[in-house]
Amino acid sequence: CFSLGYALEKRGLYGEAFEVYRKGNMVKRNLVRYDARENYRNTQRLKTFFTPEFFASVSSSGDPSPDPIFIVGLPRAGSTLVEQILSSHSQVDGTMELPDIISMARRLSGKKNVDEAGAFPEVLSQLTSAQLEELGKEYLERTRVHRTGKPYFIDKMPNNFPNIGFLHLILPNAKIIDARRHPLDSCLGNFRQLFAKGQTFTYDLTDIGEYFLQYERLMDHWDEVIPGEVLHVQYEDTVLDLETQVRRILDFCGLPFEENCINFHETERAVRTASSEQVRQPIYTGAINRWRYYEQHLEELVDVIEDVRERYQQYEGINADKFAS
Repeated sequence: CFSLGYALEKRGLYGEAFEVYRKGNMVKRNLVRYDARENYRNTQRLKTFFTPEFFASVSSSGDPSPDPIFIVGLPRAGSTLVEQILSSHSQVDGTMELPDIISMARRLSGKKNVDEAGAFPEVLSQLTSAQLEELGKEYLERTRVHRTGKPYFIDKMPNNFPNIGFLHLILPNAKIIDARRHPLDSCLGNFRQLFAKGQTFTYDLTDIGEYFLQYERLMDHWDEVIPGEVLHVQYEDTVLDLETQVRRILDFCGLPFEENCINFHETERAVRTASSEQVRQPIYTGAINRWRYYEQHLEELVDVIEDVRERYQQYEGINADKFAS
């Protein structure tokens, strides 16, 4: 169904494409376990635990290494583009979506029920500064196998956005970049994608929309409790003014400007995500507002994300002539 939807889309048959995408998603949704209520509870739990006061109490903790650059966000929101820009720099190793932070957080939870005392993230309040530093060192050691000796490396696990508080505790000098995109393009991109594994929230439009809301609320929370620690990079801004955004990203990472980062599509490295084809091409605007091809089918999604859509209104007029025709 996903392959057929893609083929129909290429022929401009968007109504037919959406129907087979919908069918494929319904089949897949019945094969995976995802609970939107559990996701909501986990988000609230993180927001309750990670407060400015907590961060102030552990301000001198963690491993001071500045090596990691974390790129987080939703799938299909431009994280691979940001990764390719940065990995084109002579001082940065591009690696892959590394599971280590998620694995370490799960281990700390002891696989306990989320309502049990001592489960993650509450267990973090019981750790000493020395233990938090050891966790930072453990992460650096676990990820060393993916590096080639450059000063910095990228961890592009998008699902690390709930773990920003944890990784900031154990690696306070790591850089964190949030790659985001207009919610209708981002959510539709997930609905059109059959993932090899994980991303179980992506097979129902309401689930995707609710997940996006929790993502935005949690990212807003990180901005409040650790202000300035996360750089937000908007896909549309990057596509429309590449050099400005490249310089902004490099400045945030403390890296000098290099022309290779503008010519990221010429960088030869393995890209193991669904965006591997796109980042082999020069920058293009054709993917902005792709959701308009499917607008009449997205009422369910629009109803869910309507409260945050206003944040992105400035981007909705891009490519207007194309969609009007």
